[in-house]
Amino acid sequence: MPNKDPTLAIFREIPMSDRLIIFDTTLRDGEQSPGASMTRDEKLRIAKQLERLKVDVIEAGFAASSNGDFDAVKAIAQHVKDSVVCSLARANDRDIARAAEALEPARAKRIHTFIATSALHMEKKLRLSPDQVYEQARLAVRFARKFTDDVEFSPEDGSRSDPDFLCRVLEAVIDEGARTINIPDTVGYAVPELFAQMIIDLRRRVPNSDKAIWSVHCHNDLGMAVANSLAAVRQAGARQIECTINGLGERAGNTSLEEVVMAVKTRRDYFDLTLGIDTSQIVPASKLVSGITGFPVQPNKAVVGANAFAHASGIHQDGVLKARDTYEIMRAEDVGWTTNRIVLGKLSGRTAFKQRLQELGIAMESDQDVNAAFLRFKELADRKAEILDEDIQALVSDQAMQMASDDSYRLLSLAQSSKMGGRPHGEVVMTVEGREVRSEADGNGPVDAVFKAIESEIGSGAELLLYSVNAITTGTESQGEVTVRLSRGGRIVNGVGADPDIVVASAKAYIGALNKLQAKQERVNPQA
Repeated sequence: MPNKDPTLAIFREIPMSDRLIIFDTTLRDGEQSPGASMTRDEKLRIAKQLERLKVDVIEAGFAASSNGDFDAVKAIAQHVKDSVVCSLARANDRDIARAAEALEPARAKRIHTFIATSALHMEKKLRLSPDQVYEQARLAVRFARKFTDDVEFSPEDGSRSDPDFLCRVLEAVIDEGARTINIPDTVGYAVPELFAQMIIDLRRRVPNSDKAIWSVHCHNDLGMAVANSLAAVRQAGARQIECTINGLGERAGNTSLEEVVMAVKTRRDYFDLTLGIDTSQIVPASKLVSGITGFPVQPNKAVVGANAFAHASGIHQDGVLKARDTYEIMRAEDVGWTTNRIVLGKLSGRTAFKQRLQELGIAMESDQDVNAAFLRFKELADRKAEILDEDIQALVSDQAMQMASDDSYRLLSLAQSSKMGGRPHGEVVMTVEGREVRSEADGNGPVDAVFKAIESEIGSGAELLLYSVNAITTGTESQGEVTVRLSRGGRIVNGVGADPDIVVASAKAYIGALNKLQAKQERVNPQA
């Protein structure tokens, strides 16, 4: 049976005009970032963290795009109880039925269907007439309503669509029962004043506009996604913002959840809206998404960057010491930054380790996984005196990535040597399809030598697009986290590795990326 309007019930004690619904699409639109593809288990870990964050709607994926995405949406629907679980679907019966099947276990579910409405997209991409698009949109919402009362409709490339045609389509889909109308700025073309005015005009011109919640989904191509979204909320009465953790997304990314939430919370005097978000879970969510996807957060990123609450200027430091609000408009603790961390070490036991995993929101599938993580923790503790939260998160992400791969290749050991004036040399022992092999090579540096040693045996033919190193914590004992991005045959993948030895971390990341390239994947970009 269809569930009864779960979104409208989220804040049922608060008038709709005073609420702001946060719709997170990290697991769907965020995953469209080149190399950000996630496994089922990784998606489930992020979904559970989004539930702890008290996100109102979690867009779990695009169920019809692949069997893997279907399984991920279904797993999230089974496990998430406190947020609405949503699946994207193109405006056709097959996609919608597949989304409904994946969402069937959900306590509260939504089908989000879309079709392009701009003249450019209709002509060049869909090769459909406006009348055909109109009819397809209307029938798609009607069909989706057979499975749930909570149906959202998006006119793709809405910000570049003809207003008269857009009004015609939106009136029809609301008549068919769409409860949420989402206006996407698909290519990041909008500017705040014009985008807000566009939504004002649509709400005024569509006769039944009061029967739906109005939403916005903005991309950041011109750096205005957050500004466009907030303008639509404050000036045009939109009451849902679609966003992602860390602003993750294809091209320049999506509207940043943490920036939107903290803007509305910090400037309550201006926005005068209520949020259901537990802001103390923002930083843990940011770190989890960054670790899983291999997309590091820039230090000066608002709210979640390492420097967001750092003060280097003497004048600023003096002011903060006297009164925090001289230079801080929000408290670091309110978004999940804290200095009161439990430090684990080599004498810490399994119980303390397991408790810390729970406090960090890291869920393990089985005791066997916990034991494996604990052994890795002990190995790390023998090499690093103090194990901080970031070390544990990196350790678990590294383990999850290795376990999620098809294990075509696995690193067993490596040795490298280099000296000033000499040619660096790397030797690698690994398994290739279960067969142990040894290879060696010279390179321009120790990392280059190890990569060439790996390639001399595998011969992947992949192009290295990105090599990035980040210190997980402070100090020379810090683990290094390496991200490697490879491209081959049109596929782009990320590999992430962590280790106190940066060369080992690099080898782990490279082999992790090679395993992803080797794995068979069925993915369809929902905008393709």
